Amino acid sequence: MILGAELLPLPAEWASFGAAGLMGALWIWERRLSRTRESQLTEAHDRLMAERGLTRLMANLIRRNTAALSRLQVTQDQLVHLLSNWQTDDEPTTAADSKGVA
Repeated sequence: MILGAELLPLPAEWASFGAAGLMGALWIWERRLSRTRESQLTEAHDRLMAERGLTRLMANLIRRNTAALSRLQVTQDQLVHLLSNWQTDDEPTTAADSKGVA
């Protein structure tokens, strides 16, 4: 069985051409496979170009989410600071504290 015979139909008449017929058949086979590969590469390139917009969108979304989380962290830190100050303001003062003695 000839390798790739299922990909290239070889008419019985080509056998009469000998080595030249075989070379011609191999050339046709190579051209067909090259066209198929070129088509696959073109399709892959088109998909990548179409996904470029989605990649930009995702990068922008991640950037905005990071900024929002950073703002949330700052707000949480401020809240913790206010609550810790509020707790120290509510602590009962002693006589030494009211006179300013440490």
